Amino acid sequence: MLNFTYYNPTQLVFGKDTIKTIGNHVSSFGIKKVLFLYGKGSIFKNGVYDTAIASLKEHNIDFIEVSGVKPNPVLSKVHEAIKIVKNNNLEGIVAVGGGSVVDSAKAIAAGAFYDGDVWDFFEGKAQITKALPIFPILTISATGSEMNAGGVITNEAEGKKWGFGSHLLFPKVSILDPSVQATLPTIQTVNGAVDGLSHVFEAYFGGTSNTDMEDELSEGIIRTIIKHTRILIEDPSNYDSRSELAWSATLALNGINGVGRRGDWSSHGIEHGVSVFNDIAHGSGLAIVMPAWMKYVHSTWPEKFERFAEKIFGITEGTREEKGLKAIETLRAFYKEIGAPITLKEVGVEKKDLDFIADTVAKQGVLGSLKRLERDDVYKILEIAFE
Repeated sequence: MLNFTYYNPTQLVFGKDTIKTIGNHVSSFGIKKVLFLYGKGSIFKNGVYDTAIASLKEHNIDFIEVSGVKPNPVLSKVHEAIKIVKNNNLEGIVAVGGGSVVDSAKAIAAGAFYDGDVWDFFEGKAQITKALPIFPILTISATGSEMNAGGVITNEAEGKKWGFGSHLLFPKVSILDPSVQATLPTIQTVNGAVDGLSHVFEAYFGGTSNTDMEDELSEGIIRTIIKHTRILIEDPSNYDSRSELAWSATLALNGINGVGRRGDWSSHGIEHGVSVFNDIAHGSGLAIVMPAWMKYVHSTWPEKFERFAEKIFGITEGTREEKGLKAIETLRAFYKEIGAPITLKEVGVEKKDLDFIADTVAKQGVLGSLKRLERDDVYKILEIAFE
């Protein structure tokens, strides 16, 4: 286990009927005027919009709305919102939606106090020194952005989907009411589950040895997500399973699952190249890319893939390598079972597109910690993922 400092200042308010408390939480910071940020129209259908707005009004908090955040959030929308924040001297951001909205809020929060282009933070040209307070109301569990300090935004003009982060971007208070997720389309539940699993895998297979406590935690999260995703496909309104999946997705990337070990994150880097190319959902891209990455690198750490096979899928027969490969195929079969795509061909990528995607991924530099991946390695992984 590596040395670590664990820090997470976000207050998470979890459970039924918690959205109506948002006004109280925002006002406790002395905030009187906020940006109310959201995506499309789902928050009108599930009642979240009305509940949140009523709570803000009850506490005399003014707001300006910005809608239209995309599932793969883009820089142009961030620029639009930063201008509104600055022109109206807004004091905080209430971000209502999934990870795309919360990630956008983080970029807006940082850009509100910066005279240059917020993309400078992604390029490493500037450091975040101040940010607006952020208050997420989560409507889909996937990214863990409600309780971490990072985010991902697509610069559509430059074809880059890159991440950034700062300890200043931890949300102040996040509201997570699993009951509002009961009306999600099945594919969104599936994508959220895949995203949560992938965050666990990035740390679990990062290459750090002697992390039994973290491995046990990871394996518990993995098994819980698999179990309750299956239940939710059959019974979308099952509150207990919604709660289990929601909390698991938060734990997957609120830092606790990664302490004392490196994360690999090359699968995420490769998926970013895929979704920049054809704008598929992040979870769908990860369902395709991560098993392909596993197949490419498993021989680098066969004992960990053997543990994965035994602890997650109960695979005990065969050689170490056979067990590892069977576990990877079992994971792909689970993704197929729940309706996630498992090949690039399924989402409209053609073989001739792989070079372009590999070149896009290569803009990020060398990827990975378990196995360092150059551009040619990325191309080989894309070939595995193709069909």
